[in-house]
Amino acid sequence: MRTNLTKLAAGSLLSLCASASASLAGSVTQPGETVGAAAGAPPPPGFYFINTFDWGHRTGVDVDVAVNIPVLAWSTPWTIFGGRLIFLAATPAVQVNPPTGSTVFDIYNPLISGMLAWDLGNGFSFSYLLGAYLDIHSDLAWSSTSLNQRFAFSYTGGGWNLTANLIWGIQFNEVSNRPQISPCPVPFGLQGCNPDFLNLDLTATKRFGQWEIGLVGFGSTDLNRPVPTYLKQSQFALGGLLGYDFGPLSVQGYVTTDVAEENYGGHDTRGWFRVILPLGNPFAAAPAPAPLVRKY
Repeated sequence: MRTNLTKLAAGSLLSLCASASASLAGSVTQPGETVGAAAGAPPPPGFYFINTFDWGHRTGVDVDVAVNIPVLAWSTPWTIFGGRLIFLAATPAVQVNPPTGSTVFDIYNPLISGMLAWDLGNGFSFSYLLGAYLDIHSDLAWSSTSLNQRFAFSYTGGGWNLTANLIWGIQFNEVSNRPQISPCPVPFGLQGCNPDFLNLDLTATKRFGQWEIGLVGFGSTDLNRPVPTYLKQSQFALGGLLGYDFGPLSVQGYVTTDVAEENYGGHDTRGWFRVILPLGNPFAAAPAPAPLVRKY
């Protein structure tokens, strides 16, 4: 069961914009946020709390960004077309420390989503997630609601976790009247630029008893230019992961660094820490009572 709890994390984690420079946009789903877990595999029914915290520094623009993402997930007892039905919700928060000026802390776009996850047998699994990041009036949020779809394929046989999670974000308003975290370049600076995006999170880890160790990587790219002067962003990063199963909960930590980037203004190095805690299954069927035996 503990391996399945780790699988839940990737399908349920939320994400924030990894770029915090006022002149940059980027993916709504934070690139690399779902690495480390088998996003394609169905978790056992029950409620789960998953919290991911990360902090990083981007050279060039000299910006520090910290992100905290609490997630409540319900893996229901129901299946649709053979896939486990799962609901997830989160209210992330982000803190930005720019090179000049004051540190800013604010809430981020909440995510609501549903997911179907299929066990295909022989260690293989697949999931599809459909959700939305909601537009809110926050300085560090996006000025648009966006559709979020995720397609994850996992192999978890023999203690391995080999996972690819493709994340596709579509903005409902590519150009909005509130810049927030995503201002357009001049002469459109009083508007928000909200590009569609594509992320790919990759995991290759192996379990040795209670320990887990392996490699992770991720890439991201903008898919369009909301205005003609917008510079599309892309990046690719690699790193390593270490995890441990304590029994009541599981933890993971990983460190990533950009090996390539375009229009982010510098390379990002980031540390991540994740806690996965099962909250139980109040809807589980009660065990049948023992038969009453009478002696005559």
